Amino acid sequence: MRILVVGGGGREHALCWAARREHPDAELWCAPGNPGTAAVATNLPVAADDLDGIVAAAREHTTHLVIVGPEAPLALGLADRLRAERFAVFGPSAAAARLEASKAFAKEVMAHARVPTAASRTFTDGAAALAYVAAHPEPLVVKASGLAAGKGAIVCATRAEAEAAVRAMLLEGRFGEAGRTVVVEEFLRGEELSVLAITDGEEVVLLPPSQDHKRLGEGDTGPNTGGMGAYSPVAIATPALLGRAISTVIKPTLVALRDLGAPFSGLLYAGLMVDQDGTISVVEFNCRFGDPEAQVVLPLVREGLTDCLLAVAEGRPPTPVKLSRDAAVTTVLAARGYPDAPEKGAAITIPGDLPPGVTVFHAGTRRDEDGTLRVNGGRVLNVTAVAPTFEAAQFLSRDAADRIAFEGKTWRRDIGWREAGRRTVGQTGSRTVGQRGGGVD
Repeated sequence: MRILVVGGGGREHALCWAARREHPDAELWCAPGNPGTAAVATNLPVAADDLDGIVAAAREHTTHLVIVGPEAPLALGLADRLRAERFAVFGPSAAAARLEASKAFAKEVMAHARVPTAASRTFTDGAAALAYVAAHPEPLVVKASGLAAGKGAIVCATRAEAEAAVRAMLLEGRFGEAGRTVVVEEFLRGEELSVLAITDGEEVVLLPPSQDHKRLGEGDTGPNTGGMGAYSPVAIATPALLGRAISTVIKPTLVALRDLGAPFSGLLYAGLMVDQDGTISVVEFNCRFGDPEAQVVLPLVREGLTDCLLAVAEGRPPTPVKLSRDAAVTTVLAARGYPDAPEKGAAITIPGDLPPGVTVFHAGTRRDEDGTLRVNGGRVLNVTAVAPTFEAAQFLSRDAADRIAFEGKTWRRDIGWREAGRRTVGQTGSRTVGQRGGGVD
C-alpha cells in the first residue's frame, strides 16, 4: 500500500497516524507534513495548494491512494486533477467542494434538498445587506460566503455588531475574496453536533459523532476559532437522531448535489444544531474531515478506515469500519494571540512519559536544525486521550495538556463541559448553548 496524505496540520497527522496503525508496512508520504507526521510518514516539500506539485508527487511515488486533508486544494480542483491522471483520490471534485467553499451555494443546495437550516439571505451589495440587518431580529449571524480560515462566521448579539461585520466584509474588504458575498442568517439555539459521513454519493458510513468547541474561552466565550477541542461520542447523538441525520440531511444533500451536476464523493461533514426537542438543523457543511474532530474520531476507528477510504476513492461503495466503544477527548494548545495574531517561535517541551492512550498530534509546529520543536502556527498541538470512559479521557487529555510547555500556551481546560454536566446530573438531554455560526475549521 502506497498512500499520500495532502496537508500539514493536526488533521493530516491524525490521518497519517491512523493509516500507519492499520498498515504498519505501508509506504506513506505527507505533503507538506509537519514534525508530527515525520514520525510516521515521509514528508514531502510540496505545499497542499501546489496542485502541479501534488500531482507530480503522486506520479513519482505511484500512489495507490491520495487522501486530501484541507478544503482549499479541494476547492481548487486537486481531486479533479488527480482523477484525470487516474489516481484513486479520497476527496470531492471542485464542483462538489463548493458545498464548503461557498456558503451561498450550500444554502441553495439545502433549499433544493429541503434540508432544515437557518433562514437566511445572501448579499453582494453592502447597502442592501445593511438594510436587511437593520430590520432583522437579534441575535443574528453574519458569514463570509467563502473560505476565511475560521474567521468568517460572526455571531452578533446586536444589529450594530452585525452592521459592523457587514461593513468589514462588503465595504472594507477585510475578508478579501471570501467576504465579497455575505450570508445573513437567523441565530439557531441548541447544542452542536459534528456528523462525519464517508460516502460514494449514495451509500453512507458514519464515523463516531463528535462535538467541537469553537470559542476561544472556557464556557464557550470569546471569538470563534478553528476549534479549541473536541470529544466523542456525544450523548445526544442517539441512534434515532443519527438515523434522522442520514435521512433528512445527508442523503437529500447527496441527491441534490447529483441533481445539480456536482455528485459528491469523499467525506461529507454535517455541522448540526440540535434543539431541546431533538430537532436538527444544519449550521454548515464541510467537504473533508473536521479539525479537530478528526483527532478524536479517527482514534476510535479500530479497523477498516483505510480500506473504506480506498473503496470510495476507487468509485466503490464505502466498506464497513469497526468502531471502539472507548471515549476520546482532544485539547488544542494554541499560540498566544490566536486567532487574530498568533505569535510564532516559542520552544515547545513535550514530556516523554505521557501515559498510554495519550497521543499528541502536531498542527502548527516546526523543528530547528538542532532538533528544537517550535510554535509555527495558531493551533499548535492537539492532545488526544482515549480511555474506556469519557471522564477518564477528559482527565488524561487535560492533564497531558497541562504538562506540555511553551511560552504563551493558550488552551481551554473545559473540553467536554456539556457532556460532563449531563453525566453529573444524570441526564442525556441537550442544553441551550447557541449557534457558533459555522466557522471554517
